[in-house]
Amino acid sequence: MSSTNTTSSSWWKTSTVYQVYPKSFNDTTGSGTGDIRGLTEKLDYLQHLGIDIVWLQPVYVSPQHDNGYDVADYYRINPDFGTMEDFDELLKGLKARDMKLMIDIVVNHSSTDHEWFQQSRSSKDNPYRDYYIWKDPAPDGGVPNNWQSKFGGPAWQYDEQTGQYFLTLFDKTQADLNWENEQVRQEVRDMIKFWAEKGVDGFRMDVINLISKDQRFPDDDGSVSPGDGRKFYTDGPRVHEYITEMYEEVFGPHNMVTVGEMSSTTLEHCIKYSNPASREFSMTFNFHHLKVDYPNGQKWELMPYDFEAMKQLFSEWQTGMQAGGGWNALFLNNHDQPRALSRFADDGDYRAESAKMLATTIHGMQGTPYVYQGEEIGMPNPVWNDVSEFRDIESTNMYRLLQEERGKSAEEAFQIVKERSRDNSRTPMQWDGSENAGFTTGTPWIKVDERYPSIHVAQQMADPNSIYYHYRKLIALRKQVRVLTDGLYERLDDAHPDVFAYARTNGSETLLVVSNFSKRDVTFPFSEAVWNDHIAGKSAELLIGNTEVSPAVEQVISLSPYSSYMWLVPQQD
Repeated sequence: MSSTNTTSSSWWKTSTVYQVYPKSFNDTTGSGTGDIRGLTEKLDYLQHLGIDIVWLQPVYVSPQHDNGYDVADYYRINPDFGTMEDFDELLKGLKARDMKLMIDIVVNHSSTDHEWFQQSRSSKDNPYRDYYIWKDPAPDGGVPNNWQSKFGGPAWQYDEQTGQYFLTLFDKTQADLNWENEQVRQEVRDMIKFWAEKGVDGFRMDVINLISKDQRFPDDDGSVSPGDGRKFYTDGPRVHEYITEMYEEVFGPHNMVTVGEMSSTTLEHCIKYSNPASREFSMTFNFHHLKVDYPNGQKWELMPYDFEAMKQLFSEWQTGMQAGGGWNALFLNNHDQPRALSRFADDGDYRAESAKMLATTIHGMQGTPYVYQGEEIGMPNPVWNDVSEFRDIESTNMYRLLQEERGKSAEEAFQIVKERSRDNSRTPMQWDGSENAGFTTGTPWIKVDERYPSIHVAQQMADPNSIYYHYRKLIALRKQVRVLTDGLYERLDDAHPDVFAYARTNGSETLLVVSNFSKRDVTFPFSEAVWNDHIAGKSAELLIGNTEVSPAVEQVISLSPYSSYMWLVPQQD
C-alpha cells in the first residue's frame, strides 16, 4: 500500500476529528456538568484512538438558551466549564501530544445578553445600533416580513424601547448580526485572530452560510418550498466575499483548518466554499443525507429511512465535490442528531457489527472523518421512559406542539420525540461500569443511558475486537493508504436493496468498500465491467472487516447481517 503525502497546507486531509460536547464528556468537579479539565484529563484516550483534531463545542460565556450557541462574550470562558487557565492547559496538553484544537465560532448571531446588543437596543442613534438588523414594523404594525425562525414562529422580535423589530433566525434571544456593517466584520475577524494567536488551530463556523441577507428583506411568496424566507439569506449575495475576508486576514496566514456548517445549502456553493482556489474554508458540512427519514422533509414525523436516497446523496456529494475540487466533512453523528447506530442500523443484537459497518462505510469515502463522542464505543440512543427526562428545549416544545397543533396523542408525541430528540446524542459519555458511567460523582445534568454497564470505554478497550479498536484501525488506515485521500469515487451497487458498495481509484490502487445494511444474509455481485477493470487477476488485501471471517474478493460476495469489508487492490500487474 502506498502511504499518503499531503502538503503542509492540506495536513487535515489525512486527519480525523473528534467532536466533544463538553457538557456531557467528563466532569472533574462533581457539578454534574462536564468541563474543560475533563477533556484535558482524557487526551491520552483520544491520542490512543488516533485522533488528530479535537473539536470543542462552545465554552464561551452564555446564558445557555441554545447550549452555548448563544454567545454573550466571545473572549471569556463560561465559569461552568472552567477558566481561561484551564483552556490554556488544554492547548498545552494537545500540543504535547501533537494534536490540534478546533473551536466553534458562532457569528451569524450573538446572544441578546451580549454587550453589543445591549448597546444596540438602548437607542436608535447608539453607535452599536447598526451591529444588528433592525426594521420598522409593517404598515399594519406587524412583523417586517413573513420570514420564519428555524426554531418556530416569526423571525422577528419587537423591542418596546425603540419601537422596531430585530431579526432572529434562531431562538428569540439570538439576534442576527448585520454583516453589511464593515465594523461588525472587523470585530469578528479580530475575535477570530485572538483565538488563533492564543494557539487554536482551527474553527468550526456555525451556520456560516446565513450571514449575508438579501437587503430588500422581501416577503417569501412560497414559490420555493418551504417558503419560510430562507431563499433570501441561505448562501446569500455577499457570503463568499465575507468568508474570503476572514481567510485573507486569519485562516490563511495561520494555516488553520476550518469547516463551515452549511444550512440548507447546495453542492455548487459547497464546492466554492471548500475549493482552495476560492480561499474560503478547508471543508464543509452538509446535512442532506441526514434527512432521508423525514417524510416530505418533516423532521417531526416518523418513517423508515430511504436507503437508496442515502446512497444517492452520498454518491452525488462524493463525485460532485471531487469534480469541483471541494472537500467533504464526513459524518453520521453529531450533537444535533439522534445516534446513527439506532437510526440506520441495529442497536440491539447486531450492535457491534452495525457500529463497525457504519464506520467503515463513512471512513472509506473522500473527506475528513468526524467522530462524535461515544460513537467509537457504539453508544445507541438512550432508553427514554418519560418526557420529563428530556432537557432539550426543542424536544419539550415539540412534544407539546405535536399534541396541540397536530392532534397527536401524548403517547404518539412521546414516540416521535424519543426518536428525533437531539438529547439522544447528549447523554453523558460512558467511561466505565461505575455509578453514572464514570462521568460524574454528582448528579448528571441529563440522565445516563441505563444500558451503560454493558457499553462503556473500559470494556471496549479491554476487547481487541471491539468497536473502539475498529475505529482506531480505520483512523490509522487514513494515514497509511493514499487512495483514501486521493481516490476517485465510483458507486458499485446499482440500487441493491440491502448493500452499499463503492470503489475509490487513483490509477495505482483501488479501494473496495462493501456494506450490508440489513439484518439478512445477502449476496452482492460485482458487475462484469467492475470485475474486469479493477479486480480480475489481481490480489486483493482485506484491510478491515467486522466479522470473524476474512473473505477473499469474489465476483459474487456472500454477506452476513450488517457485515462490511474494505479491500485494497493494487493496479500494477
